Amino acid sequence: MAEARQAPIITLTTDFGTDDVFVGVMKGVMLGINPAARIVDLTHGIPPQAVNVGALLLRLALPYFPPHTIHVAVVDPGVGSSRRPVCVETSRGILVGPDNGLLAPVAALAGNARVVECTERAFWLPTIGSTFHGRDVFAPVAAHLSAGVTLDRIGRPGGTLAPLTLPQVRLDTEPAAGGRAARRLRGEVLHADRYGNLITNVTAADLEGFPASDVSVSIAGTVLRGLVSTYSAVPEHTLLALVDSWGLLEIAERNGSARERVGAGSGTAVLVTTWRTPELNPQAPTR
Repeated sequence: MAEARQAPIITLTTDFGTDDVFVGVMKGVMLGINPAARIVDLTHGIPPQAVNVGALLLRLALPYFPPHTIHVAVVDPGVGSSRRPVCVETSRGILVGPDNGLLAPVAALAGNARVVECTERAFWLPTIGSTFHGRDVFAPVAAHLSAGVTLDRIGRPGGTLAPLTLPQVRLDTEPAAGGRAARRLRGEVLHADRYGNLITNVTAADLEGFPASDVSVSIAGTVLRGLVSTYSAVPEHTLLALVDSWGLLEIAERNGSARERVGAGSGTAVLVTTWRTPELNPQAPTR
């Protein structure tokens, strides 16, 4: 006899936090529909209404899950409005959430995206509130999908997703002393994690051609010289810059909070050059 197929994993990414009952209620709805559902809390710590942060963290996490995973993401400042509830079938699983840009970067990463608008109310809860579509729409849709309902039954073809463009790194090349061109990367902080580490949009690929020992990272009036490979490479309570496990430039303080130390957060500009190139603010303190 063939083995029974396990229900797909369902991940949850929200800005609900854990102080209220929102997350637990969503799980209750899903387990009521499919008691065999395997639910993973990806994060509920997205800053309120921070669609771009939700998109970033979901995109970073997606490659580490099996390809048939169902990813429910709810960062939904437009809940109850005309924004669409959608499912997106990709080569890396199914995304379920609001069509407000949250799912677009993840779908682009996964590839082969097919959008379905969730129009079939038989797969929603019987009563739909105007403020909690995570409970009333997205959780039941995901649970029905995990129980074997096909995407075609969930709704109609949905065309394209609402776009969300994460901030892009800009490379400037300017004349410098001695006739050499000075290369500067201009990026920004995308997210500050629980430890106060500042995650930027500058990637390891962007840093190719910048020798680690010569890199200069300027942020909020502070200049960090050189990249290190680990947090422990510097003394305690020292600021540092490194390429983290996501392949992104990160500014951190060993055993402390760079967010508090530097006074920076999402959207703060970051300049990367070499320390031999004159800084925009030569009076800025180094670490």
